[in-house]
Amino acid sequence: MVTKELLKSEIEKVQEQYLGVLYRIIKALEGPSPRLTEADQSSWRAFVAETYGSMAESPIERAPQGSIEMREPIR
Repeated sequence: MVTKELLKSEIEKVQEQYLGVLYRIIKALEGPSPRLTEADQSSWRAFVAETYGSMAESPIERAPQGSIEMREPIR
Protein backbone atom coordinates (compact mmCIF):
# COMPACT_ATOMS: atom_id res chain seq x y z
CA MET A 1 0.00 0.00 0.00
CA VAL A 2 1.26 3.46 -0.88
CA THR A 3 1.35 5.84 2.06
CA LYS A 4 2.00 9.55 2.32
CA GLU A 5 5.26 8.76 4.07
CA LEU A 6 6.36 6.56 1.15
CA LEU A 7 5.47 9.30 -1.33
CA LYS A 8 7.36 11.89 0.71
CA SER A 9 10.47 9.72 0.78
CA GLU A 10 10.28 9.21 -3.00
CA ILE A 11 9.81 12.94 -3.61
CA GLU A 12 13.12 13.53 -1.81
CA LYS A 13 14.80 11.55 -4.62
CA VAL A 14 13.36 13.66 -7.47
CA GLN A 15 15.92 15.77 -9.30
CA GLU A 16 15.62 19.52 -8.75
CA GLN A 17 14.85 20.21 -12.41
CA TYR A 18 11.65 18.11 -12.24
CA LEU A 19 10.14 19.59 -9.09
CA GLY A 20 7.99 22.12 -10.99
CA VAL A 21 6.49 19.41 -13.16
CA LEU A 22 5.91 17.16 -10.15
CA TYR A 23 4.20 19.99 -8.29
CA ARG A 24 1.82 20.60 -11.19
CA ILE A 25 0.95 16.90 -11.36
CA ILE A 26 0.20 16.81 -7.64
CA LYS A 27 -1.96 19.92 -7.91
CA ALA A 28 -3.85 18.38 -10.83
CA LEU A 29 -4.68 15.33 -8.70
CA GLU A 30 -6.24 17.40 -5.92
CA GLY A 31 -9.47 17.56 -7.87
CA PRO A 32 -11.08 19.56 -10.61
CA SER A 33 -11.58 23.25 -10.09
CA PRO A 34 -15.16 24.40 -10.53
CA ARG A 35 -14.27 26.80 -13.34
CA LEU A 36 -10.99 27.27 -15.17
CA THR A 37 -9.81 30.84 -15.16
CA GLU A 38 -7.67 32.32 -17.91
CA ALA A 39 -4.66 32.01 -15.55
CA ASP A 40 -5.40 28.29 -15.05
CA GLN A 41 -5.68 27.73 -18.79
CA SER A 42 -2.45 29.63 -19.36
CA SER A 43 -0.71 27.56 -16.68
CA TRP A 44 -1.95 24.33 -18.27
CA ARG A 45 -0.76 25.42 -21.71
CA ALA A 46 2.66 26.25 -20.24
CA PHE A 47 2.80 22.81 -18.57
CA VAL A 48 1.97 21.03 -21.84
CA ALA A 49 4.53 23.12 -23.75
CA GLU A 50 7.17 22.34 -21.12
CA THR A 51 6.60 18.59 -21.09
CA TYR A 52 5.64 17.96 -24.73
CA GLY A 53 8.41 16.08 -26.49
CA SER A 54 10.40 15.56 -23.29
CA MET A 55 11.20 12.01 -24.42
CA ALA A 56 12.13 12.99 -27.99
CA GLU A 57 15.82 12.20 -27.46
CA SER A 58 15.08 8.72 -26.06
CA PRO A 59 11.73 7.64 -27.45
CA ILE A 60 9.96 4.60 -26.05
CA GLU A 61 10.38 1.67 -28.39
CA ARG A 62 8.82 -1.75 -28.28
CA ALA A 63 11.37 -4.55 -28.09
CA PRO A 64 11.14 -7.45 -30.54
CA GLN A 65 8.51 -10.02 -29.62
CA GLY A 66 10.02 -12.95 -27.73
CA SER A 67 9.19 -16.58 -28.27
CA ILE A 68 6.74 -18.46 -26.09
CA GLU A 69 8.08 -21.38 -24.11
CA MET A 70 6.19 -24.59 -24.89
CA ARG A 71 5.24 -26.47 -21.73
CA GLU A 72 3.64 -29.79 -21.05
CA PRO A 73 -0.16 -29.65 -20.89
CA ILE A 74 -1.83 -29.70 -17.47
CA ARG A 75 -3.62 -32.97 -16.87
